[in-house]
Order: sequence, then structure tokens, then C-alpha cells
Amino acid sequence: MAEEYRQYLQPHVVSRLANMELRARLVVEGFITGLHQSPYHGFSVEFAEHRQYMPGDEIRRIDWKLYGKTGRYYVKQFEEETNLKSYLILDASRSMGFASAGNLTKLTYGSYLAAALAYLMIKQQDAVGLTLFDEGIRAFIPPHATPTYLRQILLALHHALPSGKTGAGPALHQVADRIKRRGLVIVISDLLDNPADVMVALKHFRHKKNEVIVIHLLDPLERSFGFGGDAIFADLETGERMTTRPWQIQESYREAMQKFVDRYKRDCREHGVDYVLIDTATPFDTALTEYLSKRRRI
Repeated sequence: MAEEYRQYLQPHVVSRLANMELRARLVVEGFITGLHQSPYHGFSVEFAEHRQYMPGDEIRRIDWKLYGKTGRYYVKQFEEETNLKSYLILDASRSMGFASAGNLTKLTYGSYLAAALAYLMIKQQDAVGLTLFDEGIRAFIPPHATPTYLRQILLALHHALPSGKTGAGPALHQVADRIKRRGLVIVISDLLDNPADVMVALKHFRHKKNEVIVIHLLDPLERSFGFGGDAIFADLETGERMTTRPWQIQESYREAMQKFVDRYKRDCREHGVDYVLIDTATPFDTALTEYLSKRRRI
């Protein structure tokens, strides 16, 4: 049974499921199953929907059915009592539409990951919102913590399509301006933009006292450049095309990509931003574990 659930941490398995809500639920259940079996200690997930009655609480909020079962007084939790506001920010620009053979597009993978994170957050009674961006904000759903609100987020993720040029810097500034209460910001993007512009925007979130996780999402081929013979490369955002022999420039490409990644790692570390590099073949529990680790430190 455990292995049955843990298979849902694999991107290619999740892609065969019927809808976004089922994907989110099974990814989270597979993740929690893995936590319970892990030899590592210190991680736990508590889904609290009630808290003990305290003097001063309104009597009308007591859950009488639960009292009948337990003999104790509990009140239902409401949105204003949530512990944390979380902001999921997903890059939906055209470059996120790339996928190598056998892998999901970056946007599809990012959507599944964002859906699982939203499901997990609401189960933990945290408020969560969603932003989709390209050159600017395409959709902005402010944080709430109700299960019915989760469906609105999942619907937006289901319909997300890659379009527009990448403008992570300006778009992230716009999101930072809209955040009025400090919380946890999770950015999911290929970061194929000017790193200096992106970092200024990430510092904007930190200046407003937010905790920030950047999930740098790439396709495996974008990291390895393991193409075969002659190939024609087309820019998904400009349409520009170029013919080349990948094997001749593979080493140079890998060096340039490593410098690109290392710069983000260094700059994020210097400014108190958690940086996670993954690709679309990575099981979902890698990013979920990073979130949970961050959540415990807040």
C-alpha cells in the first residue's frame, strides 16, 4: 500500500491522473506516506481543523458532534486564525512550455507541484494564494484557507497555458507590491531572465519581511544539453531559429549553465532566500520536503 501511494510522487505517473484535485491529493498522500516511513526524524504533518475551546470563545462555534464523540469542547478553526499566509508564484511564460522527450513541460510540472503545495497548505490550515505571471501578472488569487477556495486555485492551474515573454523581475515586483501581510513566498520558475533583475525583485519580498523559497525548475536537457546530431533550436518566446551541432558546444553550454545556476545559488544565499534546483524528472517530494523544512523554521 505504501509503494502504491509513493508512486504518485513520480511526474509521469501523476500526469495520467484524471484531474488536478486528484493529482494534488495523491501527491500529498504519497509524500506523507514517505515521511512516515523515512528513517529521518523531525518532519511531521498535522492536519488540524479544530482547536480546544478557550475561555472567551463564542459558544456557537463549538463543534457539538465532536463533543458527543470525545466529551471535550473544540471550536472550528476559521480563516483569520490561520498560522501563515503563503503565496505560490508560478511562471507561465512561453519558455515554461518546453519539454524534452518523455518529460512534462516545465509549466505542467510546476502546476502539479503548486497544486500539491496548495493542497498541503490548506490541510495544515494555512492560507494560500496563487499568482501566474509572464511579463506581468496574469492571474492573482489572494491567500485564503478554505477547502472551497482550494478548488479555485486548482482550476486556475488546470487552465494555465504558456504564453508571453519572461519578465520575472517586473512581474515579481508587482506581486511584492500586492502583498500586505508578511508570509511565505514560493516562486516556481525557470528563471530564464536577467539574474540581476530577478534578485532585485526577490530582495523586494525580503525587504517586506517575507520568507522566500525559489524553486528553479529546468528540463533535464536544459541542464545536460545532451542532444544528438545536427539540430535546429527555436526560441519559444521570440521565434528566432538557429542550426547547430550540439555536441560541439555541449561543454561550453554546460559551463555557462553552471555559472548561471551558481550565481542564483550565491545571490540567494547572500540575501536569505532558499534556493532549490530541480528538473522535471525529479519526484515531487524533493520540493515538498524543502517547503516543510522551511515551514518548521518560520
